[in-house]
Amino acid sequence: MQEMNDQVKARLDKLTKFKEMGVNPYPHKFNRTHTSEDLRNQKDELLKSEQKIAFAGRVIRFNRKGKLCFMHLKDRYGRLQIVCAKDIVGEADYEIVKMIDFGDFVGVDGTMMETKTGEYSVKAEKITMLSKAVRPLPVPKEIIDENGNKKIFNEFKDVDTRYRERYIDMALNDDVRDVFIKRSRVLQSIREYLLENKFIEVETPTLQPIYGGANARPFTTHHNAADMTLYLRVAPELYLKRCIVGGMERVFEFSKNFRNEGMDRTHSPEFTGLEFYQAYADYNDMMIHFENIYERAAIAATGSTKVNYQGTEIDFKAPWPRYTMYDAIQKFGGYDVTTMSDDDLKAVIQKLGGSMDGEWIRGRAIIELFELTVEKQLIQPTFIIDMPKESTPLCKSHRVNPDLIEQFEPYANGWELGNAYTELNDPIRQRELLEDQVRRGRGGEGETHPMDENFLDAVESGLPPTGGVGFGIDRMIMLLTNQQTIRDVILFPLMKPET
Repeated sequence: MQEMNDQVKARLDKLTKFKEMGVNPYPHKFNRTHTSEDLRNQKDELLKSEQKIAFAGRVIRFNRKGKLCFMHLKDRYGRLQIVCAKDIVGEADYEIVKMIDFGDFVGVDGTMMETKTGEYSVKAEKITMLSKAVRPLPVPKEIIDENGNKKIFNEFKDVDTRYRERYIDMALNDDVRDVFIKRSRVLQSIREYLLENKFIEVETPTLQPIYGGANARPFTTHHNAADMTLYLRVAPELYLKRCIVGGMERVFEFSKNFRNEGMDRTHSPEFTGLEFYQAYADYNDMMIHFENIYERAAIAATGSTKVNYQGTEIDFKAPWPRYTMYDAIQKFGGYDVTTMSDDDLKAVIQKLGGSMDGEWIRGRAIIELFELTVEKQLIQPTFIIDMPKESTPLCKSHRVNPDLIEQFEPYANGWELGNAYTELNDPIRQRELLEDQVRRGRGGEGETHPMDENFLDAVESGLPPTGGVGFGIDRMIMLLTNQQTIRDVILFPLMKPET
């Protein structure tokens, strides 16, 4: 053991005593017949029939007085009181009861009863130690005030420790565990929607010889056997488009993506993304899919399309309003970029505290102005469509205005929620744009796409008209579960080493 404090030593001494008693404190299995949810749902029937039940969970409250012990066991669905009387469980089992500590896993066989105070409880007939916790958990203190409200003191609240020891965080804080249960429901609802719409779920490489699909800085590694440099995936886009070329027509992937960039409240170097692509569709079709997915996800998480995020009600019910980027800048920022010269743009961006790396490009300047003036005002779900052509090299030109591309970004709570295109399928134009990205990268622009000859081979083989969407799952879960930081929705977030 790394730490041998008095509590750890006392628990290790109990393990020795268990062995002397011939009791295995770590049995292979326990035949549980009911969860706490089952027991609550079947209350009337179980009280009347006195049916034998077997229940198990972690000890989260323990109070022993002489020959009688009351404890609460918690499983995935909640907590339930256990009543242990020495004259019922017997001398041997009551010796086990005497050695139970907060945090142990215990199994109990018995029947259901109501105590004199009316608390629905298990009347224990047999007690089984299932896992002796050698390392003590922090013990929160609960007090019920005169109005019946529960107050908890000494909670496990240190943020850094909570993230490093998420297992304890979930064991003690039900609301933390509930976030990840809701996350699972949201992912299931999204998967069901896409499968209903005849999308096929696929898996693409995490280790890639050439990264691509997003303007991002990659993590780099080395494959010793092949003696080659590899990159952790920044996005699955280029591989999913290869699937469309291969005739799969509708594909999606939940992927772990990695970007070697900063960490803040809404960014993590490792995050979960969803991307899906549909042949013979465009960005208008993708907008419908996107708003439908978010609406269904909100219902899965909260039971409603309306969620409360940090005191603000946000309604994800479809359809969402749509603004072109130019119109949004004029409506929310007060600038008409169609009448502004390059010098005007430079002056406004400088005045607002913005900056641009690499060479001056008007389209990138308009995007910077949008980020400075509009983003934070988009609280209710909104689509921003028709971006400057410099936004990305992977999108098809706008069918009316060649200075724009058919791209949309959805926003809510002032956050960008995703990105989508009418995908570029002209191989000649695609090559030109990727070559331009390489040139811009050499010119000092921080995040550009590398050249991917194999991807270009795929597009040259024939990519049908296609619509595609990509978005971050973690930011979605933050919104739908009212969490302030991305680390609160990632089970085991990356942490700097402890010093």
